[in-house]
Amino acid sequence: MSLMLDALILLLVLYSLFKLRRAHLLLYDMRDQSRQDNVQMFRQLEALQGLYAELDLGASLPATRDWAASPDFLLALTRHARAKQPSLVVECSSGASTLVLARCMQLNGAGKVLSLEHDPHYAAQTRAQLRQHGLQDWAQVLDAPLKPLMLTGESWPWYDSSALPPDASIDMLVIDGPPQATREMARYPAGPMLFERLAPCAYVFVDDANRIDELEILRRWKQAYPALHQSTLACEKGCAVLINGG
Repeated sequence: MSLMLDALILLLVLYSLFKLRRAHLLLYDMRDQSRQDNVQMFRQLEALQGLYAELDLGASLPATRDWAASPDFLLALTRHARAKQPSLVVECSSGASTLVLARCMQLNGAGKVLSLEHDPHYAAQTRAQLRQHGLQDWAQVLDAPLKPLMLTGESWPWYDSSALPPDASIDMLVIDGPPQATREMARYPAGPMLFERLAPCAYVFVDDANRIDELEILRRWKQAYPALHQSTLACEKGCAVLINGG
């Protein structure tokens, strides 16, 4: 009886030690996650400050959290647009990036942004923000409802690309739509529908490139479009950069 009691006590002690160890590991994980979150938040604040400094905006940008493009992604777009001075920028979706790119065109003194937007509410909102910033002459939000598109034997909801000029030669393409909830790999059609319109040495920026869907999309594009050189930027949500002929 004494041996059984001793064994039971030992088991209880070992179990308590096990639970205590688990609690310690959980606390360490929480501490490390908190540090990472703080570092990431600081990076986004730095990027946001850099945006305002480089663009010299007279009014505030829309929110850059949740579904919107993160400040570090917007800063990457800004620096590229200011350095390369693209004549035509095309966006899949509209929002803060539209304002940022339109301001780049204004500062460059040339260029145009065309944003494909399927949601009439967001289209109206972006147009109002462009007017507020005095950028309506540098960007145009195109009403482009999602329509069924047959690709690879499947139906894909994709922007009505007829809104784009048929002879458009795209120097910079920003892919941040349609929303992920639209369907699996929702942004895949950007390749078949828009890559043939890329100008020589055009750049493509893909937001949310850390997501599983986007990683698979990039893998497929790499096989289908070997002339597009792929690289990545260390942005909060991931950023892939494709260069035509790179």
